[in-house]
Amino acid sequence: MKYYHYLLISLSLCSCKTEQSEDLNSKITTLLKQVEGDFAIAFQDLHRKENVFLLNENERFHAASTMKVPVMIEMYHQVSQGQLALTDSILVKNKFESIVDYSTYEMNIAEDSEPSIYSQIDKQMTLFDLMNQMIISSSNLATNILVEEVGAKNVNASMQRLGAYNTEVLRGVEDQKAYDLGLNNMTTAKDLMTILKSIALPLGETTQNQRAMIDVLKAQEFNDIIPRFLPADVQVAHKTGSITGLHHDAGIIYLPNGETYVLVLLSKNLKNFDQGTLTLAKISKLFYEHVTALEVPSNKR
Repeated sequence: MKYYHYLLISLSLCSCKTEQSEDLNSKITTLLKQVEGDFAIAFQDLHRKENVFLLNENERFHAASTMKVPVMIEMYHQVSQGQLALTDSILVKNKFESIVDYSTYEMNIAEDSEPSIYSQIDKQMTLFDLMNQMIISSSNLATNILVEEVGAKNVNASMQRLGAYNTEVLRGVEDQKAYDLGLNNMTTAKDLMTILKSIALPLGETTQNQRAMIDVLKAQEFNDIIPRFLPADVQVAHKTGSITGLHHDAGIIYLPNGETYVLVLLSKNLKNFDQGTLTLAKISKLFYEHVTALEVPSNKR
């Protein structure tokens, strides 16, 4: 198990004591020691820039469904450039080309978290509706259609512009030939934090597209990690991802008092998936308790 970590907290911007920083660090370490797997964490307080926690933040992980956020961002980028419109209709199909040899494959409805879209095959759906299915219910079929529409290379170009240099979207999902060769979509905790900050910031000056993406992420149906132990009045705009032995969650957390922070929790090589999920949810609660224990910045009073 790997869990090298360090904590950077600006004590001058908060009313906490040094012991609070050490206590948070200690509690996270204790939780991670109880579960077998590899983890990465990236936390950024958006009101106190020096209030940061990073753990294995540059280690690369299979992105799983977190790659759907970059796809959404690129789609909105193309909309802003006039290349696409959210109301554009596109044919729903279930035939895609492997990036290995261009042979065709189909998605398996039994392995998709959103089966209803399969009833729309050979019919038209708008880009907006497909994007909603991709994010909210994590539809793999919608994802592959949109990856093909906006282009994986364009998604990567957008991530480079944002500074997410270790995030790579090579393909859609369920390309088994590519998976067998290790040709996977990859990301890091630090990159996902950078990606989410690009949506959340600048505070109070978000664009219409940023607000639209935040609203979609807030409607996420899978809530067993970051929001799991948080109060009902806390809003979480986030995207999860999971495959065998791996579970991620990356989100922007909005507190009732106006406080906002970004939290990315990644895991892989989990021997016990449910235990790993529970551990990450407990870590999310620790960060919530950490932020709520700090003095509210004067510009938020």
